[in-house]
Amino acid sequence: MLKKLTAAAALLGLLATLSLSACSGQEQQKPAEGKMQVTVSFNAMKEFAEAVGGDKVQVKTIIPDGTEPHDFEPKAGDIASLAKSGVFVINGLGMESWAAQAVSAAANTGLVEVDASKGAEPVKSAGAGEAKEHGQYDPHLWLSLKGAEIEVKNIKDGLCKADPANSNYYQKNCDSYVAKLENLYQDYKTKFSLDKKKNFVTGHAAFAYLCRDFGLEQNSVEDVFADGEPSAKKLSELVDYCRQNDVKTIFVEEMVSPAVSRTLAEQVGAKAVSIYTMEGSEDNLSYFDRAKANLEKIDASLKG
Repeated sequence: MLKKLTAAAALLGLLATLSLSACSGQEQQKPAEGKMQVTVSFNAMKEFAEAVGGDKVQVKTIIPDGTEPHDFEPKAGDIASLAKSGVFVINGLGMESWAAQAVSAAANTGLVEVDASKGAEPVKSAGAGEAKEHGQYDPHLWLSLKGAEIEVKNIKDGLCKADPANSNYYQKNCDSYVAKLENLYQDYKTKFSLDKKKNFVTGHAAFAYLCRDFGLEQNSVEDVFADGEPSAKKLSELVDYCRQNDVKTIFVEEMVSPAVSRTLAEQVGAKAVSIYTMEGSEDNLSYFDRAKANLEKIDASLKG
């Protein structure tokens, strides 16, 4: 979701004419230590790739921690990373609108591209304005455990294609990680089924896929793509929503209007509780631990 497509396109066009175009890809797919280099868009994809790839891969993340992925623009070093990678993993669903141009600029004929969302049933964006600017689908599949299972399997397929000699190794790691995700899903499927309340409030509408997993409902300060500050009318509606639905917890995301979320919590007498979006490596916790923490907090909010 780039806001400066023209500048990004100019950068990538320039890079495509430079010496990177001479890279064969096949000659540079493995770093010096013998591990296959895998480039991914952001942290959740990194953790999935590392879980499957284990000690056979070296994973480089393009979008730095603390950077909002919706606003990201690739740099020359990112193109260079793609030029020497064996696999490139993106979340997909429009999350990385720059990816196709970056791959073209890297001119790596041996690169295996992985759209980790392939095969998932997408959730459509809420409004026509969002769909026009960002695409018709909500990209936040990785916040769903069932979505994460799909993404891990797609990454496994990509690693097997790029490195068939280690296919059994990647398959074993994939099966183990998916089983871990599935066990957590089944645990919270039971817990959420016992909760009478099903609705919670977040900083932005990033949890639609998680809600679909468990039959929950989200409301939010900002939309799917966290564009701009909410209007006074929107905040007034949220205050009414919280009071009518006895919302006692407002979930706060540090990169998405945290001050507004905390102010909303004060206005309705609710607690402001942090929640992870897992776009970066928050609190030095693993994807699994952050996913579990999110579910624990949401479950507690529904019981409160």
